[in-house]
Amino acid sequence: MTSLFVSHGAPTFALEPGLAGPALTRLGQQLPRPAAVLVVSPHWMTPEVRVGLAETPATIHDFNGFEPALYQLEYTAPGHPAFARMALSLLEEAGWKPVADAQRGLDHGAWVPLRHLYPDASVPVFQVSLPDWLDSHSAWRLGQTLTPLEKEGVLIVGSGSLTHNLYEVRWRDEQASEYARDFSHWIREAAIAGDHERLVNALTLAPHARRAHPTVEHFLPLLVALGAADSNARATVIEGGIEHGVLSMDSFVF
Repeated sequence: MTSLFVSHGAPTFALEPGLAGPALTRLGQQLPRPAAVLVVSPHWMTPEVRVGLAETPATIHDFNGFEPALYQLEYTAPGHPAFARMALSLLEEAGWKPVADAQRGLDHGAWVPLRHLYPDASVPVFQVSLPDWLDSHSAWRLGQTLTPLEKEGVLIVGSGSLTHNLYEVRWRDEQASEYARDFSHWIREAAIAGDHERLVNALTLAPHARRAHPTVEHFLPLLVALGAADSNARATVIEGGIEHGVLSMDSFVF
């Protein structure tokens, strides 16, 4: 299998697919069918790395203030405890001191993009949490630790947002901000070129990096996906456009 970074944008992406939703659906049809999907999302952050072992993970509606229809959506994919235990073993061997979580469901960073990628919810899904102390280099190392799962047919997905400044979201204005375009373009160029060093150091090197990501948690899943890829992997871009003025919805297949 490959690894994948998806921009999940706002929770409304579940009902408003825009450009990115159909593109992810086409991607899901083109990729080899995975034995399971492992998702790392910024909406499950913990002091230590945790692994979800639920056999039937619940759909978590971890957001407020949206239309009622959004809270009625369910993503009924099964879990995969066997692969989750394999992830626990890999993390333990690498010194991460992981914790098993048999109750945790799927947060919206997982089920919202998967609703487009695998609409029939037939592919098993489990999550690995994002430790709240990670930086760019340790996020890359987390992905690298999980890489052996790809040989078992597991698709490793880092779900975040290519840009994520919620202070500047404009719900009714689709005119893309120049800084969001500039940052996204810089990241795209580095990803297409396979310049992993630039990507790992993007939050200090890329233009407008701190404006695009006032906090880092939505960028780190990209580096998890990068770490899970081959060291020479170049990215294919899945076009998503820019939503609400500042949320770049591009995704990358490594």
